[in-house]
Amino acid sequence: MHMRFSPLFSGSNGNSIYVEMGDTRILIDAGVSGTRIVNALATHGVTPDMIDGILLTHEHSDHVSGAGILSRKYGIPLYATRGTWALMADKLGKVTPSNIRELRAFEDFYIGRMGITPFPLPHDAAEPVGYAIASAGRRVAVATDIGTLRGDWLEAVTGCDLVLLESNHDVNMLKAGRYPYELKRRILGSHGHLSNEDAGRAAVKLAKSGVGHIVLGHLSGENNFPQLALRAVSDALEAEGFRPGLDIGLDVAKRDEPGGVYTLSAEETRFSRTEGLPFAWL
Repeated sequence: MHMRFSPLFSGSNGNSIYVEMGDTRILIDAGVSGTRIVNALATHGVTPDMIDGILLTHEHSDHVSGAGILSRKYGIPLYATRGTWALMADKLGKVTPSNIRELRAFEDFYIGRMGITPFPLPHDAAEPVGYAIASAGRRVAVATDIGTLRGDWLEAVTGCDLVLLESNHDVNMLKAGRYPYELKRRILGSHGHLSNEDAGRAAVKLAKSGVGHIVLGHLSGENNFPQLALRAVSDALEAEGFRPGLDIGLDVAKRDEPGGVYTLSAEETRFSRTEGLPFAWL
């Protein structure tokens, strides 16, 4: 049996990640329209009625905008912390009470074959979390919308087979760009978003912990380029003696369309992916 992990959308305009293990299928976030998510799932041969749950990281629109309609139309349970539920109810519209599932950081729960651990993130939202997902000896995690390398989140994802890690912006592009000052300050703050350079520092820590593959995600469409993010993180890894593509896998998720599918074997630690990008580890 294999675990499949696919970033459907991962950027400042919307986020949604698909994870599958056997007959268990989930989404992490649904931050684009329901129609776009349905179409993205179709590229994997999946229909929305096959989704067992949507895990929501926090209440910002680029993570929840399609969740309400998907839940209503297909009866999909939505999982989020109490603080997130309190602030996203108006964004979702009416949700059937039985599909409102509340969770807490570091309290494990199961959806089908998947064991799920929410962990807190330093971000300017009510009660944001990332998720680590384990099944059949494989473990993957999604950690985006992160303001600082401090906190419990790095420890929560150490040793994973694969981590989708935020690499949101190039600091110089952000500072020179057209964003208002207050927005720049928010992004650069301790509860904002992770820069390419900080993503590189995080990647080194993860590589030292045994993480096998890093997928850079949640890239800003205004203040970053995939090549910049990839180069910054690759340079950081190489400075510590890691060879991207050999010692550790390193890719960039697409911002506005489905990317590759990472297939993790339950029998061995190596994995493959379709639609290779630079440094894909095979």
